[in-house]
Order: sequence, then C-alpha cells, then structure tokens
Amino acid sequence: MEFADGKILAGIKDGVGRITFNQPEKRNAMSVAMWAGMAQALDIFEADAAVRCIVLTGAGDKAFVSGADISQFDKLRSDADAQREYSKQTAGGRLKLATFPKPVIAEIRGFCMGGGLGIAMSCDIRLAAEGSIFGIPAARLGIAYGFDMVRHLVSLVGPAHANMILMTGGRFDAAEAARFGLINKVVPADALANEVAGLTATIAVNAPLSLYANKRTVQAVLSDRVDRDIAALNAAMAACFDSTDYQEGRRAFMEKRKPVFQGR
Repeated sequence: MEFADGKILAGIKDGVGRITFNQPEKRNAMSVAMWAGMAQALDIFEADAAVRCIVLTGAGDKAFVSGADISQFDKLRSDADAQREYSKQTAGGRLKLATFPKPVIAEIRGFCMGGGLGIAMSCDIRLAAEGSIFGIPAARLGIAYGFDMVRHLVSLVGPAHANMILMTGGRFDAAEAARFGLINKVVPADALANEVAGLTATIAVNAPLSLYANKRTVQAVLSDRVDRDIAALNAAMAACFDSTDYQEGRRAFMEKRKPVFQGR
C-alpha cells in the first residue's frame, strides 16, 4: 500500500503492520502529506484484527525521520499563525499515533531528529542501530516544541536530560540515547532487522486484549489525573478476565503448550 504519493509505504506480514517513511533523498523528512498518509495507514492497521502490532521505520539506512521537511517551513511555518495552521494540518496524524491502541515499535537507523524523534517517542518500544544519531535542534532553528512532545521527552529521560537535549540542540549517539532512557536497546546495524522481527513475533502471539489494556494503562499513568478514565481502564481489565483468551491461556499453561489467542 502507498500513501502520500508513495512517501508512506505500508504492508502487513505475519500479524505485523509496517509503515516506512519513504523520502530517503530528504532523509525521510516528514511533509504534511506524509502525516496524513501515516494516519491513513494506521486506520487500516487498527481496523484489521489480524494486525497485532506495528513497526515504524525509515527507507534506506541514513535516517529514521530526520525531522519536519524544512523546505515547507517558509510557506507553512513562517510565523506563529502559520505554525498554528501547520499544527492543525498535522494534528490528525500525531493524535492517531499517540492514541493507537496496538503496540508500536520504532526501528531506528541513522538520523532520528526533531519531529522524527517525536515520532519515535510516540512509539511504545524503540530499538536503534549502532551509529544512529538523535537530537532536537529547536534552539538552533529559533523554534520551540509543544507541551505534549516536551512532556513525553521528560517522562522518558527526566528533566535534567530533557533540559540538556533541548537547550544545547546538540546531537548524541545511540549509546547515549540508551543511557538517557530514550531508547530501549542498541543493536548492531546488521542485526537490527532480526532483533525487531524477534520482538514483533513475540508480541504478535500475545493476547490482544491484554496488550490493549496494558498499553492503555501505561498511557493513563503518564497522563494528567483529570484525563484518566479509570472506569474504562477497569472495563478493559475486566474484559481480559472475561475473555476466551484468558481461558485459553490457562489451559495452555496447564497443558504446557503455546496459547493461541483470538482477541476475544
């Protein structure tokens, strides 16, 4: 499947949906159209019960996403009013990724900068190849990032590291990103695909209702207290205990076999 004139590629294999940011000539920088294309792909993956988790990655080996497409800045982000309009145009894609109910893994190679790092932070798990480069160069462009992205950054790395990342606008490597807590694991570049495949295979055979409930609860822990729908969280947990998958899980444990979950 192709979206945004081929700059977003999507496919499904063995219960795993994959979205590829496909603008390698610009280090996969995100245009407005690519945000909309990503949202379209996510809608398809959300509606397909056979898709148990998804992977986001960049085309080629130079970048995951190097940030927003700066060639659009003069036209779309020239001042505060233009920035507000740009935010409206990209809000659907950002919200879709931030609230996507299934597990999302970032497979990172090369540059993961600015808005690209924001995309990675919206994923649940981040694996990066050795040699990957991270950073938020807002201070070097004279711009600032919104509350949600900064809060997410602080939740991952803490205020001290967040201040250093934002105030210096500098770049740091994968080892440092792992030390900060920004990524889960650093993998040799030639082993990254297999590492991600093993992770998604593990997740894809787990109980979908459990994955949904646990992801939603983690998100609620990080949200403002007023935004937490505890009744919905309790309902999601109850659905797990009332599910045929729970029965299957118990039987499989007693019978010393792998469970086969159906998501109900």
